[in-house]
Amino acid sequence: MAGTRIATSPANDKGSALLGDAENMTTVGFIGSGAIGSTIARLAVEAGHQVVLSNSRGPETLADTAAELGSRASAATSGEAAAAGDIVVVTVPVKAFPYFPAAPLAGKTVIDTCNYGSERDGHIPELDSKSLTSSELLLRYIPDAMLVKAFNNIFFKHLLSLARPAGAADRSYLPIAGDSASAKAAVTEFIESIGYSVLDAGPLADSWRQATGTPVWGTPYGPFSNEKGQPVGEDAIRAALSAATR
Repeated sequence: MAGTRIATSPANDKGSALLGDAENMTTVGFIGSGAIGSTIARLAVEAGHQVVLSNSRGPETLADTAAELGSRASAATSGEAAAAGDIVVVTVPVKAFPYFPAAPLAGKTVIDTCNYGSERDGHIPELDSKSLTSSELLLRYIPDAMLVKAFNNIFFKHLLSLARPAGAADRSYLPIAGDSASAKAAVTEFIESIGYSVLDAGPLADSWRQATGTPVWGTPYGPFSNEKGQPVGEDAIRAALSAATR
């Protein structure tokens, strides 16, 4: 079981063998391993990275997922996943931000995939008033991390199916936002390794441009009913970001 490879879709198969570079292997920790987290983990494993999964229910509940992903995957507590990751992916409800393991994230590059929804998270005044972005709110709880917003604008099934090797004519773009140039560089390298090109969307204060309901959120990659999605180039992502209003 531990070495079992996961099944991949035909669309992903055609690029997966070209995505990885063993010399640039990264350990990616996951705080939250739901639909988007497990999809990023799958692409990361296929690209040759190590992944350490965690959730709020304990590592034993992720044993099957880790086994399915194969020998490059393991399950741990949130604190252990945070400590293990060269990059740490946060993919949890915004209401969970106060309970984060802040200490092991100090100095780490952290990818924030989270979207705020008051119907799930309850009303958070700073987000309702738009005085903060959700990423800026997260940074209050993990102030010593280097935070980059990414992956929050794409449906998890599209994320899996649209991955393409570098140089592919139909390779899609994902926007990222952050304040640390070095963290952005690390996240860009990681995203490029798993099958996507990257558009720098500015600082964390501008990450509202890719939040829920904005033009770049979901729509460019096609409707949810089309699980394969549609490739999206740089110009379309740039235009969608520019069209956002607050």
